[in-house]
Amino acid sequence: MANIIGELLFAIGRTLIVDWAYSLFIKVGTWLDTKIAGRTAKVVIGMLLGLAAYILIPVFAGLLGF
Repeated sequence: MANIIGELLFAIGRTLIVDWAYSLFIKVGTWLDTKIAGRTAKVVIGMLLGLAAYILIPVFAGLLGF
């Protein structure tokens, strides 16, 4: 029974973290979009953020146990 409750709490916590992270990324992206003027700069920043996400998402997924 403790295993079932632990797994349920872990799933709820994971869902809350994912939702919080998604809303944070949307807010940061919207804020960053207004701060960058040129199209080329936006593409370069987007590529750098994409590369960072490509590296960091597996690290966080491993830490969270996905």
